[in-house]
Amino acid sequence: MSARLTFKAKLWRHSGDGAWYFVTLPVSTAQDLRALTRGLRNAFGSLRVIATIGATTWRTALFADSKAASFLLPVKAEVRRRERIGHDDVVDANLEIDL
Repeated sequence: MSARLTFKAKLWRHSGDGAWYFVTLPVSTAQDLRALTRGLRNAFGSLRVIATIGATTWRTALFADSKAASFLLPVKAEVRRRERIGHDDVVDANLEIDL
């Protein structure tokens, strides 16, 4: 069984060490995700997904973000280059969660 979630969100850069970029899922999408994956996330709240932005699809994990009451989707450099997206760009994203 699998579930798909689609959303729009802004790409942002983490202020700490490294050049990590993320998309924060909208709160309503995060709520849907929690309902779909209750009991399936690991102890730290992360969840394996297949993410798609534009024509680029990759395997990654979502990370729980308690401050935003949501999840963070890491967007690696290769994806940003392929899709020509950068800081503060709004992206259309699709997540597939294998349940």
